[in-house]
Amino acid sequence: MSNEPAVDPVEAARKALEEAQAALAAAEAEAQAAAEAAAATPTANTAADASAEVAEAAPAAEPAPEAAAPTGPLTEAQVETIRAGYAFDEPALEMGALVNTDARPDVPIRIPISKTNRHGLVAGATGTGKTKTLQVLLEQLSANGVPVFAADIKGDLSGVASPGVGSEKLLARTQGIGQGWTPQAAPVEYFSLGGRGHGVPIRATVSSFGPLMMSKVLGLNATQESSLGLVFHFADSNGLPLVNLDDLRSVLLYLTSDLGKAELANIGGVSRQTAGVILRELTNFASAGADVFFGEPEIDVHEFLRLAPDGRGIVSLLEVPEVASQPEVFSTFLMWLLAELFNSLPEVGDIDKPKLVFFFDEAHLLFNGASKEFIGQIVQTVRLIRSKGVGIFFVTQTPKDVPNDVLAQLGSRVQHQLRAHTPDDATALRATVRTYPNSGYDLEQVLTGLATGEAIVTVMNEKGAPSPVAWTRMRAPQGSMDPTPDAQIDASVKASPLLPKYGTPVDPESAHEILTAKMNAAAEAAQREEEAAAAEKERLAAEKEQARLDKQREAEAAKAERAATRSRTKSRQDKSIVDEVLGSRTGQTIVREVVRGVFGSLFKRR
Repeated sequence: MSNEPAVDPVEAARKALEEAQAALAAAEAEAQAAAEAAAATPTANTAADASAEVAEAAPAAEPAPEAAAPTGPLTEAQVETIRAGYAFDEPALEMGALVNTDARPDVPIRIPISKTNRHGLVAGATGTGKTKTLQVLLEQLSANGVPVFAADIKGDLSGVASPGVGSEKLLARTQGIGQGWTPQAAPVEYFSLGGRGHGVPIRATVSSFGPLMMSKVLGLNATQESSLGLVFHFADSNGLPLVNLDDLRSVLLYLTSDLGKAELANIGGVSRQTAGVILRELTNFASAGADVFFGEPEIDVHEFLRLAPDGRGIVSLLEVPEVASQPEVFSTFLMWLLAELFNSLPEVGDIDKPKLVFFFDEAHLLFNGASKEFIGQIVQTVRLIRSKGVGIFFVTQTPKDVPNDVLAQLGSRVQHQLRAHTPDDATALRATVRTYPNSGYDLEQVLTGLATGEAIVTVMNEKGAPSPVAWTRMRAPQGSMDPTPDAQIDASVKASPLLPKYGTPVDPESAHEILTAKMNAAAEAAQREEEAAAAEKERLAAEKEQARLDKQREAEAAKAERAATRSRTKSRQDKSIVDEVLGSRTGQTIVREVVRGVFGSLFKRR
């Protein structure tokens, strides 16, 4: 180690680059002079071209001259610069050996373990060796006592739990890069989202998932995302725990009901129509089977920080068998895990080795269609989580899948072969090349010509500066390159100490139960009021009918009375006429005359 005072890392890197460029210029001049002296010795820009030209130029009957030995794109001075750039004094992960036409086992390419919490990128087209690179990294991290979390998209990573099987081809490759290969299994814990697949179930409560991530999985626009945030605030303010999707659905149903419309209006900024759209998307999301991802018991993220009894870090593998059907759920759940780690872990600053390294496979799924707020949350988490002792490696096909603000936070890069079959591919290739430091490579040519299991590597060195760009033949995994059999995985899951804790879902009292009881009570009260109103209406109707009958009876009685009165009056009137006639003087005279007449007649007869 130097006793000189520490210098600025950027200035040191710039000085080293200038020295390397000067050495490159001198070497190129030397090579040109050698070429003029021995025209039979070709100079090539790539390992493949150099080998082919040497084979054609060398006479068949004579041994090739010394100067005709295969040479790579780098001069010896450049090779020495790379050797020095990866010669770390601290523990490091062995990634492979430099390639300069052939592999150079004397120039190992490494990454300091302490810098794996400065994040990284593993990129490359399908079938170029990304998964095996992941396996190599997580095996060595585990062996050095660093826990690892990784999503096993295709089931290939599960082989890390089984010892590898050697072959003549494998051993020839590992010997060629200086790797002393031995089969070795790593300690593995299997997880699954909501119990789908093989593994201990990982669940999250809706409250901890939060409105931003929920908006991402529901595919909401910015306005709907903002409204959903207000709905979460309403639930928190009113003591309504959001545990599962039923809880969130119940809150939305309540707010869009007649009972809750006043409270919906008081929230501000949430229209009934927007709440209805969110409710519809939530219903579709749940009907697709996503409801199993939410609930309790919620996973404690400290479970991913455990060590095996022998001191090795436990590799937590998340099986995601249905990622193609619900990619947003998978990627957003991984982001939720990172957010939970950030919120729950203490600040540790720079430490000798991370507390956890998190491999984020199929990273493009996380950023596709994400809102500006969601991207901002990712950038903040990536920027700050390293101080919690957590490193993140994004794994995807091309660097353009990752936003620039995130790429700027990544200290190490492992770039496997890129393909440029379309104009868009060619544009992406040129953009990728521009992100690398200057090097002795024609990177546009090298990146499209890398063999499977080879990559362009640059890492963050001990001083925080980027290491030289190195064409690397990657090491072979010590675990099996084939998936671990399902029966072995199932046996491991059944024996896990975490299964009794997280295996069975529970349904505590939460917003669904509270609001259901409230709405039922309101419905019962409304029914009682309705019944009371109906009874009152019936009573009033009965009283009205009784009044009508009473009135009718009274009318009939009055009518009868009037008829009787008329009869009595007529009788009195008839009697009065006779009495008046007989009582009058005329009447009396008439009566006397009648009587006299009668009696006179009688007397005459005698």
